[in-house]
Amino acid sequence: MSTTQSERLRELLEPLVSAKDLDLEEIELSRAGRRRVLRIVVDSDDGVDLDEVAELSRSVSEKLDETDAMGDDEYQLEVTSPGAERPLTEHRHYVRAVSRLARIQPVEGDELVARIMAVDDEGLDLEVPGVKGRKPTARRIGFADIAKARVEIEFNRKDKKEEEA
Repeated sequence: MSTTQSERLRELLEPLVSAKDLDLEEIELSRAGRRRVLRIVVDSDDGVDLDEVAELSRSVSEKLDETDAMGDDEYQLEVTSPGAERPLTEHRHYVRAVSRLARIQPVEGDELVARIMAVDDEGLDLEVPGVKGRKPTARRIGFADIAKARVEIEFNRKDKKEEEA
């Protein structure tokens, strides 16, 4: 998607997304045969539920129909959340991942899998699981020292509601 079209779509859709208390994470336009696919990724501090996605999808569709932002070509609209193994690229992504397990590739050194315990403006406080019965260890890593990071799926993870009960 051209930068100009991407910027136009972002300017057009960001107010709609913000009005629903969501963050516009990504806009992607691709081809699927003769048809184009417009994929909009949204998120919030509390996650995104199916009803919110459906409501936003209707609002976005109406807005795109009112304007010429997509031109005359056919397109398919997809409104979605980032998914379970989302990449962590913004400060807010790390804040939302507190208590989650993350795979972190430092700028220097070996990749590690650790639980994000706290986030501040400079970096992360991590809990690195112990190996072979050893206790977990605390570790601090600055944002400048992270090459890339991604949330890891945990099948036996207790969610916040279970922990609060």
